[in-house]
Order: sequence, then structure tokens, then C-alpha cells
Amino acid sequence: MEQAPLPVIAIVVPCYNEQEALPVAAPVLLDVLNRMVAMGLASPESYVMCVDDGSRDATWAVIAQLHASDRRIKGIALAHNRGHQYALLAGLTSVMNRCDAAISIDADLQDDPEAMIEMVRLFVLGGKEVVYGVRASRATDTAFKRGTAHAFYTFQRIMGLETVYDHADYRLMSNRALQLLAEYGESNIFLRGIVPQIGLDTAMVTYDRRVRVAGESKYPLSKMLALSVDGITSFSARPMRWIFFAGVIIFCLTFLVALYVLVSYFFGSHTSAGWSSLMLSVWFLGSMILMAIGVVGEYIGKIFVEVKHRPRFAIKSEIRD
Repeated sequence: MEQAPLPVIAIVVPCYNEQEALPVAAPVLLDVLNRMVAMGLASPESYVMCVDDGSRDATWAVIAQLHASDRRIKGIALAHNRGHQYALLAGLTSVMNRCDAAISIDADLQDDPEAMIEMVRLFVLGGKEVVYGVRASRATDTAFKRGTAHAFYTFQRIMGLETVYDHADYRLMSNRALQLLAEYGESNIFLRGIVPQIGLDTAMVTYDRRVRVAGESKYPLSKMLALSVDGITSFSARPMRWIFFAGVIIFCLTFLVALYVLVSYFFGSHTSAGWSSLMLSVWFLGSMILMAIGVVGEYIGKIFVEVKHRPRFAIKSEIRD
């Protein structure tokens, strides 16, 4: 019986100002590929695809140098900075139909590259088409980082967004999963919410988070909050539903206050309105109205972007040979 060919594995690495991290990360990723080939898990044709997300430093020049030293390092450069999710999508789209499975990992290698071996093993031997990399614990994080991360996932769940807990964008996807991902045509990209909707056979691999190999973090708290808002408003209408319920509650309270005012008027007690209660009512209702307008505006803004059907990214340069 003829043995099936070994799968081609593509490692997709989104890069933004990673001129310091890439020279350290590339040899590590190539070493992992070499070991997977030696284990009979991956084809020697496997490669690393670096995606330059409009970096302002010498990231693209570094990618070109790495390619010159090893042809398995390939790259695409986006025409301008589009953000991590779009860069990752561009990389996954570029390797679709050019690999049997793709693994996405950040250039800082805080997500342990050793976990890729188990991901590929589950793909090759277990038939899993999506394998999530999930953090085993957050013991190495500061108390603030740990608290904000847990709040991030909890808030998403409360708002109706289904994501994999303690999973970022470190995952393996088969070519079939990549093809299904390509059918999601929305402009507002939140891959952590889209990929679980694809379905297929999934598995999880746990790993311990490591320190960044070089450079600085590209995901401060402000970007985490923005990502959370994008995810919630892209996948759930629950915030607008909550606005309706808040309006119902305020109406009920207003009805009770109206009864109190009428009783006071007819029985002649406490007929003069207090300045404090008036001011509190005005500020409270004013803030609720502004919040409601803001939430609705967020959804309208997303509709505005979606109906334009503009390209999600543009590729300026490619290194594939």
C-alpha cells in the first residue's frame, strides 16, 4: 500500500516592527520544522510565511535577508498597516491551497513553538482540522495583566461572544478550514470569534507562556480593549438588547417616581422639587442616552464599513521563490 505524502505545513507569522525579534525567531521556527520532518510529521517543503504589516522599521529587509539565507522563509508585505487581525488573515489567505495545514504564531514567540509539534501530530494522526493553542496558566503574568485578561474573556462571554478561553491566535488550521475561513467576507475581522464558528473536528494543546524573545509588546491594554469591543460588536447584538432592557427599567422607575409626585401633590406634602434629585436625574438620563447613542453608533459604523465592500488588505510585495 502506497504511503500518503507528508503534509506541507506553513507557519504564518504576522510582523509589525519586528526587526529585532525575527532574526531570533526564524531559526527557532525552522528548527521546529526540521524536527517535524525528521519525525515524519511534515514534508521537507514546509515553510515559514512572514507577513509585514506595514512596519516602520527594517522588518521587510530582515525578511528578505532571512529568505536569502534559507528559501523556506517566505514573505508578503502589506501596502500599509492594517492591524494584527488583517495581517494574520492576509498570511492565512496567501498560504491557502499551498499547504495542507497552517499554524499562526506571533514573531515574539511568547506562544511556545514546541506546541506546534503536538498540533501537527493531532492533525496528521488524529485527523483534527483546527487545533487551538491554549495557555496552561497565567502564573507568569502580573496581577494586573492576569486580572485584565480574565475580565477580557468574561466580558466577552457576558456579551454573547463565544471564544476559546486563554486562546489568542496561536492555532493550526487545515487547508479545508482555511477555505471555509475565506468564505467569511466581513471587513470587521475578529478571528478568535470566526474560527470557532467554522466547526470541523477540533482539539486543544496547552503550553506555558514564555518571555518575549526581543522587542516590545504590540498589544497594550488599549488595543486589548479595542479588540474586545470589535469582537463583541461583530458577533453579538446583546449590547443593544441591554440598552432596551435598561430603558424598560428606567421607565418603571420613572413610573414609580410619577406616582410619588402625584401622591405628594394631592396630599400636600413634599411638593417642592429638590435640586439634588433633579440634577441626579438629568445627569443619569443624559449619560444613559449618550451611552445608548455610542453603542448604536458603533454598530452603525460597522455597517458603514461593511456595505462599502472595500478590500480588507493590499499586498505590496511578495517573496515566494
